[in-house]
Amino acid sequence: MARYTEAVCRICRRENSKLFLKGDRCFANKCSFERHNQAPGQHGSRRGKLSDYGLQLREKQKVKRSYGLLEKQFRSLFEKAERQKGVTGSNLLILLERRLDNIVYRLGFASSRSQARQLVCHGHFLVNGRKVDIPSFLAKNGDVIALREKSHKIVLIQESLETVARRGMPSWLELDKAAFLGRVKDLPAREELSPSFNEQLIVELYSK
Repeated sequence: MARYTEAVCRICRRENSKLFLKGDRCFANKCSFERHNQAPGQHGSRRGKLSDYGLQLREKQKVKRSYGLLEKQFRSLFEKAERQKGVTGSNLLILLERRLDNIVYRLGFASSRSQARQLVCHGHFLVNGRKVDIPSFLAKNGDVIALREKSHKIVLIQESLETVARRGMPSWLELDKAAFLGRVKDLPAREELSPSFNEQLIVELYSK
């Protein structure tokens, strides 16, 4: 599957927003976005005024890149959100949060979503006692996500769990660090998700 393999710090600088794509490095003084707060490239300091379409496109790119999705995946999830009852934009963000790779990241088993995606693909996690290796799997209310017993000693996961307090635990998730498992207590509400996303711009973009 196609994946962006260049320096991810350039993405934050391009979207003019800290997307926390490199885990703990994003909280350190080495963060490139803090040190070079301008778009990448020779003319990065020249941020021109964006048109309405440009604002909508940049917002879509920011959300899509934050969750690490390709355009086809993101569009498919938007269409699913559109078919659901309620506000399409909020539905979209909630669907993104329900992805297994995102929940693994939110619970603290991985320091970034890309790392979480890799761990899921390698079959390190069980959902309700069954192995799930599909990052796009949508968790439901009451689901239990557990680290397989043979994976408990993976240093990368242990180190990430030690720093989970720095990122904060969403109120709709519950972590039992000693047992290496988490539970979806409830589906997230829009108020609990990132206030930096303007999902209405994405709805307007795809509605053209």
